[in-house]
Amino acid sequence: MNAKLSEYIEEILATEISQERKITLQPLVDFIQQKVKDQKPININFICTHNSRRSHLAQIWAQIASEHFNIPCVNCYSGGTETTAVFPKIIETLVGVGFTIWKLSESENPIYAIKYDENALPIIGFSKKYDDIFNPVSDFAAIMTCSQADGGCPFIPGAEKRIPITFDDPKIADNTMEQTKIYQERSLQIAVEMFYVFSKIKN
Repeated sequence: MNAKLSEYIEEILATEISQERKITLQPLVDFIQQKVKDQKPININFICTHNSRRSHLAQIWAQIASEHFNIPCVNCYSGGTETTAVFPKIIETLVGVGFTIWKLSESENPIYAIKYDENALPIIGFSKKYDDIFNPVSDFAAIMTCSQADGGCPFIPGAEKRIPITFDDPKIADNTMEQTKIYQERSLQIAVEMFYVFSKIKN
């Protein structure tokens, strides 16, 4: 990891989360731990309505947390109940903490390469439905990151486990003076919780 991102990870690791959130996160800890015990790949699909904000943050931070704690065979994905585009403020927020990001395509739904380490494959980010060909079709945990998707999509085909871990939408701050602050706070919250999850896994 580059120096800036490594420094940010120290902030993540120093941030506490509530007992209530730990209880919410426990089913994901249990899912991952069982896969590690069974020596099977760990596939996690983070799902939100538009696959534009929270689900991307969760996918990216979970992938990095698995790398940080040396949990092997972790593949993180994201998807929505509909396709839109990655919201530009998400890219700006990630660049601000040390990610290197390239836009691979110019379109209404751009494709981004998101790199967190010089020697790691980049994470490919773009908006897609949860059942897109880019995502797994079976043997995965479906993590519902927004209450709208959680309530509106009670069944995810192929999901081995469906776990609601919802986050407040930073979209509420769009076009306000608070936008940058709210996006940074939401990214940090998601990062802290994903790092907590993987910190509990025993190899």
